[in-house]
Amino acid sequence: MKITIFAASGGIGRHLLRQAVDAGHDVTAVVRDPARLAGEPDGVRIVRGDLGQPDPAPLADAVDGADAVLSGLGPRSMADSGVTSRGTRAIVTAMRARGVRRIVVVSAAPVSTVAAPGHRKPPPDPGEGPLVRYLLGPILKTVLRRHYVDLAVTEELLRDSDLDWTVVRPPRLTDKPLTGVYRTAYGRSVRGGLAVPRADVAHCMLRALDEPETIRQAVAVAT
Repeated sequence: MKITIFAASGGIGRHLLRQAVDAGHDVTAVVRDPARLAGEPDGVRIVRGDLGQPDPAPLADAVDGADAVLSGLGPRSMADSGVTSRGTRAIVTAMRARGVRRIVVVSAAPVSTVAAPGHRKPPPDPGEGPLVRYLLGPILKTVLRRHYVDLAVTEELLRDSDLDWTVVRPPRLTDKPLTGVYRTAYGRSVRGGLAVPRADVAHCMLRALDEPETIRQAVAVAT
């Protein structure tokens, strides 16, 4: 399969890149600074791409002929608030320009109950236990409010598109090694799922490409 990976030098993006190469896919990696991918597997086509640039041509060229697009895009700090929705909008524009339809993006578990501006607040998440719903969730949504709202905007952007999208929603991310063993849930959080390795999130995103039932679905993933 021919795959284009955006934010390929990030925490999840690097796992996507390595796992996709190991699986034999033809990979194009899009990053702002190609030097950050020094030492990555041979055979990867590396494209310098700024998702905030006014000229969409380089991004369109990066997805040209792709069977699927994967995005590990997310903020590195609170100062990057808004980067995910802006970047995803640029990716969607590039995909439409080249007739590419399949995209899998990473979001976050708490977004299941966060509303994008101008949209009605979602109903309670049946996957949330009392600890998450009444204690951990409210704290996280206060501290990371701008980040979660940006992800909610990103998800609405995809829902409003005609693309074959999948949103993968992990809880707290860890740097533990790949296990390939995790739980998933459609349209709700994983009950009792408080953490998941970044490597397993990447595994879940790649696996979604072979699972047509994940199209136009939000899929929670947790250990």
